[in-house]
Amino acid sequence: MSERLTETPPNVTLGPLDLIPDGKARNFVLEMRAGRFHGFVVRRGETVHGYLDLCAHMALPLTNRLDDYLTPDGGHIQCSWHGALYRVEDGTCVGGPCVGARLRRWPVTVHDGMIVTS
Repeated sequence: MSERLTETPPNVTLGPLDLIPDGKARNFVLEMRAGRFHGFVVRRGETVHGYLDLCAHMALPLTNRLDDYLTPDGGHIQCSWHGALYRVEDGTCVGGPCVGARLRRWPVTVHDGMIVTS
């Protein structure tokens, strides 16, 4: 089993912005020499927010279903295990067992219509 990484190098192109519908999220797994990185990106218009796929409460992956990171209305990131709710914009837990804790950011940006690590 390869080591689970917590960061990626800059300038890795993940794909076009329209890979993620507006108001939705997508999982990304990057296989690198040092191990495997698990993260996800949430799209809000032309802006993206990236996070490690680890709940701040129990350090488990946030979802047990592919790309199912958001509440039904798309307003928050939600852990499917214990119901923790996180703000999309900054990853702060605003409801559930870890209020005040934060998801770990994964720096991503949009450059020339492509989602890129930064």
